[in-house]
Amino acid sequence: MIDFFLQSLIEITDLHTLALIIIGVLFGIIGGSIPGFTITMAILVAFPFTFAMQPIDAVALMTAILVGGYSGGIVSGIMLGIPGTPSSITTVYDGYPMAKKGEPGRALGIGMVASFFGSIIGSIILVFFGPLIAKYSMNFRPWEITGLIVFALTLVSGLSNRAILKGLLAAAIGLFITTVGYDRNSNIRFDFGFTSLSTGFEMLPVMIGVFAFTQLMTNIEEEDSKKSKSQHVKQYSNFSIPLRTILGDISKQKINTVRSSILGSLIGALPGTGGTVANFISYDQAKKASKKPELFGTGIPDGIVASESSNSASPGGAFIPTLALGIPGDLTMAIMMGIFILHGLQPGPMMFEQNPILVGSIYATLIIGSIIMVISQLIMCRWFAKISSIPQPILVPSVLTLCAVGAYALNNNIFDIWVLVIFGLVGYLLSKADVPLPPLILGVVLGENLENQLFRALELDSSWLTFFTRPLSALFFLLAAASIIFSIMQSRKILRVERR
Repeated sequence: MIDFFLQSLIEITDLHTLALIIIGVLFGIIGGSIPGFTITMAILVAFPFTFAMQPIDAVALMTAILVGGYSGGIVSGIMLGIPGTPSSITTVYDGYPMAKKGEPGRALGIGMVASFFGSIIGSIILVFFGPLIAKYSMNFRPWEITGLIVFALTLVSGLSNRAILKGLLAAAIGLFITTVGYDRNSNIRFDFGFTSLSTGFEMLPVMIGVFAFTQLMTNIEEEDSKKSKSQHVKQYSNFSIPLRTILGDISKQKINTVRSSILGSLIGALPGTGGTVANFISYDQAKKASKKPELFGTGIPDGIVASESSNSASPGGAFIPTLALGIPGDLTMAIMMGIFILHGLQPGPMMFEQNPILVGSIYATLIIGSIIMVISQLIMCRWFAKISSIPQPILVPSVLTLCAVGAYALNNNIFDIWVLVIFGLVGYLLSKADVPLPPLILGVVLGENLENQLFRALELDSSWLTFFTRPLSALFFLLAAASIIFSIMQSRKILRVERR
């Protein structure tokens, strides 16, 4: 493991690749700094630029965007009281009050340094646990993989904001989308006589439409509520980063940093959770472990450290199931997995055997990107603060144009732009009906693999009972059923409490 990691480090430190990492980190920070833009949007916008790149360069760029994006959300959260990304929501709880007390530089500095340590700890966990899980999962056969994918889909559906049935519906829609076009036996399905549909829907335009289009339309609707908070940018335009004070604050938060980073990484590894869930749980645990929990929310370092270290550690954890099992840990990893596939790489147990240098380049990029991230943020934080105030009337059309260009550049096919627009409208209507979108996107990413594994299992053994007689396969299906039942019970319990 050390050998291929060192070899990957040599590949990554090539001047061309290193420049891409720096660009990726900076773009990720900018994306995370803009309220509503999100890390996922940054990845989707940057993806078309990787088409002509070598796989290592492409993966290094996208991983660097992840590193910068998870940390970039701190800027608007502290300066405006508006989280730049969903995974930095709890950063606002203490970061914004500290800024209003006249210490925005201190709040930003604490968050940036905590992000650095969280990212490093998350990377270390990935290095040690990723290969271990991959080695164990080499024993998985089609029955086990089918069960695992079903479990992942039900888990992410069950975590869909108390809307378990809507979450399952979204996952089913995502799976249905992947059935359009040729099946594994070269039979055409659901083309409705349109030649353009014979090859099915490309993953990237569907994901851009469902997520980016919907998110941007939602941002326009919420523009008025954000305008009232934009005045704080001018108030904090002149500030400095008190490094000595920040290092003193971080030195008192060793246990909090390590605990929150480990929680962020482990929770990030669970399918359907990611940085947002890790963010809330880590903040809650830090509050419970504190001797002065009543001070949380008033502007103390403890809350900022817990929030930022956990959300920056979550990508390291989320990469574990994505690389080792081919099961994305969250929405962002689902898109990253799509990027791997489009570059001819198949995530799963064999990826560690067939592409060890590429896997090692992810490790190296996470570590090098973390160093670049903290240095660049400490130097350029006042500029990032200004970026976070870009008005939506300028941002939305610019991003939509880039998304359309990216969809077209995939195959130089105008049909892909229509796919983007159509699925953008579908995603927007579903979101207005409170149907969660992450299960839909996960269904699109995993649908083809689920179909292949299911039919491969039935070709080996035509009996459906085999799925329930093989111990590990049966366990995954039982966990899937338990996930649905638990989610329904939790939803009913919350509704009863609300009615009181």
